[in-house]
Amino acid sequence: MRVYIVFSVLLGILIGYFLPINIPQEYSIYVAVMLLAAADAAAGGMNARLHRQFQVNLFISGAVGNGLIAVLLTYLGERIGIPLYLAAVVVFGTRLFQNFGEIRRQLLTLSGNRNTIDKSTHNTQEVEENAPIETK
Repeated sequence: MRVYIVFSVLLGILIGYFLPINIPQEYSIYVAVMLLAAADAAAGGMNARLHRQFQVNLFISGAVGNGLIAVLLTYLGERIGIPLYLAAVVVFGTRLFQNFGEIRRQLLTLSGNRNTIDKSTHNTQEVEENAPIETK
């Protein structure tokens, strides 16, 4: 499974490097909020995966729904002359940092648990090796 993830990331980097796509300036804000929504969805998906609560249908509906809401806010904001895209930036940015914090905490906790388990196993082995041999 991890091989697919690494392969996909490398493929995306190569495609982005060799096929540069120029986005017209009038659409750049829409692309920016969509990328922020995608980053939020990816971080939320990783967080859910670490908590063993990942569901594909929730991930896809959340990513698409949040992206569409962000684009709609941006469009309406441009129509009425108010930068409503900032609402999406604040919400997605906050969620991105929260998800990153939870992912970091979860990974450090898992790492800490492994070290604790390894140390307790090591201490148990030392005690067993140094224990006096009882004879009857």
